[in-house]
Amino acid sequence: MHKKELLIGLVVGIIANTIGTLLYILLFSDLGIQETFQAAVQQGHVGSLLALGAILNLAAFFLFLRMRRDNRAKGVLIATILTALVILYYKVF
Repeated sequence: MHKKELLIGLVVGIIANTIGTLLYILLFSDLGIQETFQAAVQQGHVGSLLALGAILNLAAFFLFLRMRRDNRAKGVLIATILTALVILYYKVF
């Protein structure tokens, strides 16, 4: 049961990050999703895009804490840490 709850939180965190990134692109970019992502890769702004998308993880994290689903909140935290590692990878390499 513990691993299942952690996995649910991880999946929710990844989905929230993806939705947040896409929402940011749709709201603030004049280009399409694919063109914006390609431009971000060329200009080295992929990390910034992912970081802005991770803001939705805050909502999921605090929602799970409020619902007393601590293991799911841990899964969201793991997804956020994975996002941070991906951002670090893009910044260093």
